[in-house]
Amino acid sequence: MIASRAVADGQAAVERVARGGVDLVLLDVLMPRLSGLEACRLLKGMTQDSFLPVLLVTVKTDTASRVEGLKIGADDYVSKPFDERELTARVEAMLRIKRLHDHVVEARAKLEQLSVHDTLTSLYNYRYLHTRLTEEFKRAERYHDPLACMVIDVDRLQSHNEAQGRGLGDAILKFVADAIRRSVREVDVVARFGGDEFLVVLPSTHFAGSVTVAERIFRDVVERPFTMESGRSTRVSLSMGVALYPSRDVRTKDALLRAADSALSTAKREGGGRICVFQQQNQMYTPVTSDNRGSSRPVRAPRSDGPVPAEERPTGRADARTSDRPPRRGTP
Repeated sequence: MIASRAVADGQAAVERVARGGVDLVLLDVLMPRLSGLEACRLLKGMTQDSFLPVLLVTVKTDTASRVEGLKIGADDYVSKPFDERELTARVEAMLRIKRLHDHVVEARAKLEQLSVHDTLTSLYNYRYLHTRLTEEFKRAERYHDPLACMVIDVDRLQSHNEAQGRGLGDAILKFVADAIRRSVREVDVVARFGGDEFLVVLPSTHFAGSVTVAERIFRDVVERPFTMESGRSTRVSLSMGVALYPSRDVRTKDALLRAADSALSTAKREGGGRICVFQQQNQMYTPVTSDNRGSSRPVRAPRSDGPVPAEERPTGRADARTSDRPPRRGTP
């Protein structure tokens, strides 16, 4: 059944459509204040991103009048006097077209969502990450801004999968993804980087700010018990690699990713459950948490041609991503 509502003139029709909830508009060409043709032109301009069928009704039967109405965007034209059955059929046809159009728009939105998001965690996927990282790196180069990149790996995820099935591993990945989301700003980019890895891009972020964010994520995951479907609780551990641009060995986007991945590999090689920062030489440490408070020590890797760990960084420092940001140079 079609529910309809009459308004006094073209201006009232435009105001009613602006409030939403209208699927079709039937306009008389000759109306006070605002004619049907002017109202049609305004309505089509208001609904460019959607499809709102507009039918014009008039006593004019000449071809020129019909062409004028269709040129300004009317979807159909009905001449007076009209048969009620014909008018009803035309309205129903327009509503069918609108439903099909809305279905296509909805399906396209879902496809766009799937094309840039990971279905399990709802984070961005690698395809979107590649585009955004390129944009952020170019922006950092142009405005001489710092840029931090963080690769996060879930320790022993394969063991969880083997012990309880892939369902547990998927739940842990969602648990970690939620923790990362809670720990970053809206402007930061968080993506699923691989099977058990995440990548975080932190624009306008110096060393101190990147370490603060890494520690925040680390503590949120490590200190928060993960409850399994059986009701039992377990602990989730992370290894994290952080790299910064600009630094001595990081001058390109690919070098930034390689540096973060190298730092992560060093953290994993030393047993996991720690953060490794790549800045000229790698600096590796395990943040103090409620579980290891009072017993944390910096972890030192063997000195060789590879990463060289440094002393443990102090914890609890303020986020320096905004206060440390250098003034921008140059103009767009």
